[in-house]
Amino acid sequence: MLRFIMRGIRILQGMVLVCILLIPVLIFMFLKGFGSNTYDIPIYYQKGTQNPFKECAVSDTTQHYIPDFTFINQDGQPAGKADMEGKITIVDFFFTSCPSICPVMSEEMERVNDMFRDEPRVQILSISIDPEFDTPEILKEYAERHHAESGKWDFLSGDKLTTYELARCGFVIPALDGQGIPDNFVHSDKFTLVDEQGRIRGYYSGTNREDVDLLMLETKILLYGNQ
Repeated sequence: MLRFIMRGIRILQGMVLVCILLIPVLIFMFLKGFGSNTYDIPIYYQKGTQNPFKECAVSDTTQHYIPDFTFINQDGQPAGKADMEGKITIVDFFFTSCPSICPVMSEEMERVNDMFRDEPRVQILSISIDPEFDTPEILKEYAERHHAESGKWDFLSGDKLTTYELARCGFVIPALDGQGIPDNFVHSDKFTLVDEQGRIRGYYSGTNREDVDLLMLETKILLYGNQ
């Protein structure tokens, strides 16, 4: 009887040893699979935007890219599409007198700025949809409130018609002029992720912490992966 018990113990010990030896192999296989970067970040509008707002002169058959634009930042310096070349850019549309979602969006964007503050390949553009009120002086004060430095996190204002066309036709998000009345402005809460080539790679709710966490994760994947 004792012999059978000892034999069973040896078999059990052998199985435990096999399992222990297999652990490094399993870890290696997992890391190898992870290292192949199978996480898929979509490329939006590869066959055009199909003109969703019925007012945009855009292609409906080829890859959509953010169009050229130049606005003025909080320091009174020009900034726009040329500064996006070769960088990953996170963009939102807002206005400083917004009574609803903008304060939350700006707080969340501040988190994004903190995450990539020391990463020169990532920048942020916050574009005002009320450029008549949001002068560089107003934007400068707003930028300082959120610890933003120009060249890293730029707050932009420009021609109103160009701004709304850029929102609807360039970033493919809704925007409606409030004619100076804060409660009447309409804009998206989305943060838009744009890659080094000017392609849109994702939309994330700027009022949802989990969505913003996902934005930061996918920005890192674009930075360090093969996307």
